[in-house]
Amino acid sequence: MTRFPGRGRFWAILVIAFFCLGGCVSIPNRIAELPAEQSSVELDSTPFYPQERYQCGPAALTTVLSFSGVDAALDTITGLTYIPERKGSLQSELLATARSFERIPYRIEGTLSALAAELTAGRPVLVLQNLGVSWYPRWHYAVVVGIDVATGKLTLRSGTDRRRVIDSEVFLRTWQRGSYWAIVLLRPGELPARPDRDTYLTAVADFESVAHSQATTLAWEAALQYWPRDPLALFGKASVAFQQGRLEEAEQNYRLLLADDPDMYAARNNLAYALARQGRVTEGIEELNKLLGRVAADDPFREEYEASLRELESLTGQ
Repeated sequence: MTRFPGRGRFWAILVIAFFCLGGCVSIPNRIAELPAEQSSVELDSTPFYPQERYQCGPAALTTVLSFSGVDAALDTITGLTYIPERKGSLQSELLATARSFERIPYRIEGTLSALAAELTAGRPVLVLQNLGVSWYPRWHYAVVVGIDVATGKLTLRSGTDRRRVIDSEVFLRTWQRGSYWAIVLLRPGELPARPDRDTYLTAVADFESVAHSQATTLAWEAALQYWPRDPLALFGKASVAFQQGRLEEAEQNYRLLLADDPDMYAARNNLAYALARQGRVTEGIEELNKLLGRVAADDPFREEYEASLRELESLTGQ
């Protein structure tokens, strides 16, 4: 059994950061304040799936999945996301379903500028609106496919309308009541128009739990191209390499991590296993002894590291 003590702790820290960020959304720009390069864009090729009653979530998700190259049938997506007793779809169901089709849902900043940046980059944006009022909500998912500064309008795939044109001020009010929630779907290896480190790494960590290893590797590599030697991205890439049996690559990446931070205990623990799997058990034991020499007696994972040492020592008959 391969142990990865500490890894869950790293991901937990990242997820906490994500939710803190999610609660601090900037006030959106007025449409007239958008940069000139974002003045007018419409993704005409975005497909359209008219919704059945209460099924705007499946229709919107199928729209962005299809645009990203996924062969997704509306009936299939409906079966995965629609909750009859709720007469709708939860955001968590939409996110999980997107990941199951090997797409990374990425929450963008809740501003018109961020929305326009994704459209300019060629990605439609799935948004949550409240078409009612705060005390009597009418939740609705739609897909923003265009923005026009000159007219102050946005274009949506919405409900049974293939091309619903809406005033930006009206859109902002309904979007605000939906907490400015908006996502784009990234193919593994893609980055959003305006990458935010914590948000992206959290999205990839969540994606990793269901995706194929190759897809996850592409996602971590994209992060490392944008944030070279980032410890969380490098740790993720190393762990995927280990799981795939690419032990020399895993070893190399764990050593890079330890060169930058000798006290990244999870990396040293996993390096020990990567060495042992290559038949270098003695070297692995040496790494674990180094680790235990640095770990405080009251560290919550010390017992796990000691268990790792006993496991490798058992391989040598010590």
